[in-house]
Amino acid sequence: MNKNYYAILMAGGVGSRFWPVSTQDFPKQFHDMLGTGDTLIQKTFNRLAKLIPEDNIFILTNERYNDLVFQQLPSVTKRQVVLEPAMRNTAPCILYASLKIQKENPDAVMIVAPSDHWIEDENAFTNNVQEAFNFCEKNDALMTLGITPTFPNTGYGYIEYDLESEVVTEATRSANEDSSIKSVNQFREKPDYNTAKEFLAQGNFLWNAGIFMWSVKSVVSAFQNSQPELYKLFKKGYEVYNTDFEDDFVRDNYGKAENISVDYAIMEKSKNVYVLPATFDWNDLGTWGSLYDKLDKDSDSNAVVNAKTLTEDASGNMIRTKNDKVVVVDGLENYIIVDKDEVLLIFPKTKEQDIKKVLQKVKDKFGKHYG
Repeated sequence: MNKNYYAILMAGGVGSRFWPVSTQDFPKQFHDMLGTGDTLIQKTFNRLAKLIPEDNIFILTNERYNDLVFQQLPSVTKRQVVLEPAMRNTAPCILYASLKIQKENPDAVMIVAPSDHWIEDENAFTNNVQEAFNFCEKNDALMTLGITPTFPNTGYGYIEYDLESEVVTEATRSANEDSSIKSVNQFREKPDYNTAKEFLAQGNFLWNAGIFMWSVKSVVSAFQNSQPELYKLFKKGYEVYNTDFEDDFVRDNYGKAENISVDYAIMEKSKNVYVLPATFDWNDLGTWGSLYDKLDKDSDSNAVVNAKTLTEDASGNMIRTKNDKVVVVDGLENYIIVDKDEVLLIFPKTKEQDIKKVLQKVKDKFGKHYG
């Protein structure tokens, strides 16, 4: 394996749309959402380890999840777990981790990957990342993997690429083929339905999956150019990174960082941005409905995780309980039915985006410990 290959596995989110299973104390990336025997973070770590040395996979998470990381990934060391003392979106933590990696290995190329995605064809994923790494090693490039849209989704951001761009790599030159790598025109916010339909009709739009690849040199340079204040803040600690004094510096300074995403911070401001259309099926597992889409269904199109079910006149439901709980459902169609300890959720799938609001109401009425 290439010792210059690194990964930042993003595992700090709460995943509140998967409530009541996902909570602030035990978010979705630490659950076996698919009923496969592995949690989402375990699946992601193992997927990355096909290409990247395990020692070079850094877990970026909130302080409160430190113990969960070590429980679920017992092979990782303290060096690999990068803790955020405060929630500051993705740009500050990516810059911080990148500077740590740069100090350790200035020749590093890296991938930033969320810990909670579902990817079926892991070999295709590995091949795509390898192609991106090959490009990033030889070019000053900020790269992302784009997902070919299957319908006009209004819940994702989009990447608009240049139809005319043809990025020639050494591999494609020797094989006399066109490269799949495209130059990015711009990132587009989550659209309304009609705009999303226009995007699909144009044919040069991809879903933004939040998976990034670059050399450590390129990403640090992008922060230095586009976010000088943020860069200055974290560069101040460079001397103490990867030493015993790092924790003190981070505790005293991390909270001063601007709350900003890596998309806004550097991707939308840089000219050297490229996208590789992914060749694998992908789902961001953001909602119960997206999980339902990926699970096997019974003869009435009910998706069941862990439960034993007896259904009558019930179809299209997402049913999840603890292991082997018997669930009887009669006369319900297209509902989310989730039983977890002190909470039972029975909620229409069509309103799944409102689960965050419902969670807030539950916490206001019954106490914060329910979230």
